[in-house]
Amino acid sequence: MNVKIFTTGGTIDKIYFDAKNVYQVGEPEVNALLAEANVNFDYSTTSLLRKDSLEITADDRELIRNAVASEPTSRILITHGTDTMIETAKCLLGISDKTIVLTGSMQPARLRISDAFFNIGYAVAAVQLLAPGVYVTMNGKVFDPQISHKNVAGNRFEDID
Repeated sequence: MNVKIFTTGGTIDKIYFDAKNVYQVGEPEVNALLAEANVNFDYSTTSLLRKDSLEITADDRELIRNAVASEPTSRILITHGTDTMIETAKCLLGISDKTIVLTGSMQPARLRISDAFFNIGYAVAAVQLLAPGVYVTMNGKVFDPQISHKNVAGNRFEDID
C-alpha cells in the first residue's frame, strides 16, 4: 500500500534556539523518523509549507486541499502544527475516496523527549486502516475534526462535549 505524506511544518519540525521563544521551522523530520523505524511500506513525501500552524492562511489551506485532491494516491498523511490542525482538517472535508490523516506533535521531533515518533507511527497505521474520510490522530486517539478541538491548557486533543 502506498502512502503520500505532505508536510506543512509545525512544532514537529521546529528547531528552537532558546527556551521556546526563538525558533525556525526546519526541514521535515518525517523521513528521518520513518527511516529510523525501519518501516516496510511504500511512501513518498512532499513538503508543501514550512510554517508554524498559527501562520497558515486560507490560501495555504487551499494549497493543501488542492495537493490532496489532485494526488492519485488514496492514502494521505499530513504533518501539521497542532494549533490549527482542526481548521485545516475541516478544509479537507468533502474530498471523496481518500483516507486523510493529519498529525503533529506537542514537542519538536528533534528533542530527546517528544511525542512526534509515536504520533507519526500511529498516523501511519491509521491512514492504512481507516475508511475514506478526514481524521486527526494525536497521542493514541483518532478524532473527527467536526467534533473535536485542541485543549491548549490540557496540552491534548479531545472530543467536544
